[in-house]
Amino acid sequence: MSSPSAFHTAIVPAAGLGTRFLPTTKAVPKELLPVVDTPGIELVATEAAQAGATKLVIVTSPGKDAVANYFRAQPELEETLAARGKTELLAKVQRATKLLSVETAIQDKPLGLGHAIGCAEGNLDGSDDAVAVLLPDDLVLPTGVLSKMAEVRSRLGGTVLCAFDIPREEISAYGVFDVRDTGDDDVKQVVGMVEKPKAEDAPSTFAAAGRYLLDRAIFDAIKRITPGAGGELQITDAIAMLINEGHPVHVVVHRGGRHDLGNPGGFLRAAVDFALDHPEYGADLRSWLEGRIGKA
Repeated sequence: MSSPSAFHTAIVPAAGLGTRFLPTTKAVPKELLPVVDTPGIELVATEAAQAGATKLVIVTSPGKDAVANYFRAQPELEETLAARGKTELLAKVQRATKLLSVETAIQDKPLGLGHAIGCAEGNLDGSDDAVAVLLPDDLVLPTGVLSKMAEVRSRLGGTVLCAFDIPREEISAYGVFDVRDTGDDDVKQVVGMVEKPKAEDAPSTFAAAGRYLLDRAIFDAIKRITPGAGGELQITDAIAMLINEGHPVHVVVHRGGRHDLGNPGGFLRAAVDFALDHPEYGADLRSWLEGRIGKA
């Protein structure tokens, strides 16, 4: 039997239409838009692989094949680059295909995050005691929180989620955890969740982020929850059900930063942030930005 800390499979829900990026997403899935020169989906897949995942299940919608195809080898392109001596470009092209094995699951209708995760159950095998879920719109920086979450699961069992400590005046935009202390400032026991509370009503300032390490029991809970608004099955409802049934749930408080790739404004901030650290583009971009801001 695998150890309770181990997870081999990471699920990435990517079935959405990317409406906030229309008209671009008529032809290019949002997950393939480049943060400088690397699509967001590759950044998330790299994070999963670094935390121990060997299999990535991309939950996609009918006809949205390009995201999974990105992880497949392209021999003709690779041969052309090799013949031209473009070794650095060849390494970039091959990078995603070497990360982990990639499978797809189909979500026929947009029925919520819980439903999307449930669609991947058929991709699991008997060794999957837990699965990681990474929302591709969320870049959690620096990477490494999934490894910390796996370590917490190995000690405390159950399901482990990622949280950010958000200023109370901003908390109403988030799902918020009702928590109890564990003796570790960065690990809290979850006793409840509240979706988008008023600031004065929020049970804490710890808000859900787009990283989950879910015990296999979550799939049974997803089958038993009832749809909410819009007929959607919410993963928060399934987690709340497990809490009510005595299933241990904890959060790891991540003290780093994050970028939201789900809207153009957040995407631009991520691109600038990554570009400023890029050895080829960073210095010129910084100089240009300083001059551009000075003209504003």
